[in-house]
Amino acid sequence: MTDYTTIKHIIQTRRTTKPHLMNGKQIPDEQVMDLLSLANWAPTHGLTQPWRFKVYAGEKVKAFCFQHVELFRQNIPAEKFTQEKYDKIRHMGDFASHLVIAVMERGTLPNIPVLEEIAAASCAIQNLLLGATAQGIASYWGSGGMAYHSAMKVLLQLKEEDLVLGILYLGYSDYKMNSRRPLPIEAKVEWVN
Repeated sequence: MTDYTTIKHIIQTRRTTKPHLMNGKQIPDEQVMDLLSLANWAPTHGLTQPWRFKVYAGEKVKAFCFQHVELFRQNIPAEKFTQEKYDKIRHMGDFASHLVIAVMERGTLPNIPVLEEIAAASCAIQNLLLGATAQGIASYWGSGGMAYHSAMKVLLQLKEEDLVLGILYLGYSDYKMNSRRPLPIEAKVEWVN
């Protein structure tokens, strides 16, 4: 198998696995750290390396989910609050091994556009997700609940200009996802010759 064939296979088999489909089996912390080291190789303009990760493992996953759902309860307008949504956020990590909060930390080079910093941190996340796929680890890049709310920044002690890009759930799953893309690449490409 060539390097291209290997990376193509990993990219094409990476799938989002909802956390409730994870089985609770624990990933060794060292393996998660290895995945985070892959994230560190993302492209970055000016070598700002704006990606930061807050990792929760073991019982701390459920503790974070409780903090998250309490932020939801305290900050969501009454007309948007539902018990169903509360319960979903509360139990989101019940079967995940690790929870990783991915952050774009704004650097000290103001001439680099924020969009480029978001793109670099997103590439770091994709590196982590591809590494997880290669190791048989299921992943979910979540953005729901209070992920983008200012209260989350306060909870995580982030600066105003920093951005939470998502909450990553990592674990093992016995569930196999189907591979499909509704639109072929030809429908998304315009050749200019």
